[in-house]
Amino acid sequence: MDYRYLGNSGLKVPALSFGAGTFGGSGPLFSHWGTTDVAEARRLVDICLEAGVNLFDTADNYSEGASEEVLGEAIKGRRDAVLLSTKMSLPLGDGPNEAGSSRFRLIRGVEAALKRLGTDHIDLLQLHAFDAFTPVEEVLSTLDQLVRDGKIRYIGVSNFSGWQIMKSLAVAEKHGWSRYVANQVYYSLVGRDYEWDLMPLGADQGLGAMVWSPLGWGRLTGKIRRNNPIPEGSRLHETANFGPPVEDDLLYSVIDVLDAIAEETGKTVPQVAINWLLQRPTVASVIIGARNEAQLRDNLGATGWALTDEQIARLDASSARTAPYPHFPYQRQEAFAQLNPTLV
Repeated sequence: MDYRYLGNSGLKVPALSFGAGTFGGSGPLFSHWGTTDVAEARRLVDICLEAGVNLFDTADNYSEGASEEVLGEAIKGRRDAVLLSTKMSLPLGDGPNEAGSSRFRLIRGVEAALKRLGTDHIDLLQLHAFDAFTPVEEVLSTLDQLVRDGKIRYIGVSNFSGWQIMKSLAVAEKHGWSRYVANQVYYSLVGRDYEWDLMPLGADQGLGAMVWSPLGWGRLTGKIRRNNPIPEGSRLHETANFGPPVEDDLLYSVIDVLDAIAEETGKTVPQVAINWLLQRPTVASVIIGARNEAQLRDNLGATGWALTDEQIARLDASSARTAPYPHFPYQRQEAFAQLNPTLV
C-alpha cells in the first residue's frame, strides 16, 4: 500500500481508505447502502489491515450513530493499528441544537463519538457541512481546544465551497488555531467539479483530498451499460436521488472507455476508475466502501499498478465537460498548467 501525507501535515494515510457507511444500516438511505454487523465488519477490517489499509472513515449521522458503534467494536483490541476518521455537523435529530458546528454541538458530538467508537481520541475530525449560522471563530476556536485537549488530532472539512474553506483558513491563521488539512470531496470520472476550484485551492493551501464515492454513486461498478441502464437489484433504484446526478451521455461515454481499458489491462472497471483517481493531483486517499469481502478485495486491486499516460488521456477526454464561468476560458490543458503549476 502506498502512503501519502495528508495535506500539509505530518500524518501519512493509505492511498485507499475504508468507508464504514455500510456498517449498521438503518434509515431510508443507509439501509440500502448496507447492513454490515459487527462480525462482518471485523472480517472487512481484517482484510483491510492485511492490505495496509489502516484508515477507517465514518460519521455520527451514518445510521444514527450505529456505523460508529459497529466500527468501534470491529477495531476493539487493535486501536493502535488504525486511524479513525469521523464527521459531524449534519442533523442527528429534530432538536434546535442537533445540527451545525456550534461549540455546544461539537463538544457534545465529539464526546458521544468517542463513546461510540470506544476510544479516547479521533485521529481526523471533519465538519460534514458548512454552518452559516455559527461564527467561524466559534467553530475554529472549539476545534482548536479539542485538539489541545487531545481528543482529536487533525481537522478537516467536507462539502465546503472554496470561499468557505478560505475564510476558515484565514481565521485560523489570524488566531494561530489548528488548521484544516483535509477536504473530503465527491470526485469521480463522472463528477469532476472538484477540479475547478477545490483542487487548486487544495494544492495552494495544503489540503489533501479524501475522495468519497469514487465510483460515481455506484454507477461505475461495471454493471451499468448502454443497453442495461440500471440492472435489476441495483441499489441505484433506491438511492439515485440521494447522490450527485450524472448525465446519461457522460456516463456512457466514460463506461465505454472504462470497458476498453479494463480489457486492455486485465483489470475490472472499478479498479480502472479508482486507479485514475489515485493519479490525480492533491488526492491523498480514495475512500472505498464494500458490503462484502468480494467487493472489498476487488476495490483493493486498484493499487499496485498504474494506467499509462495514453489510457489516462482517453479517460480524461471521455469525462471532460466544459467548465463553468469563470473557468472555461482556461480549460485547455496548457493554459491550466501555466496558471496552476503546482498541479502539473
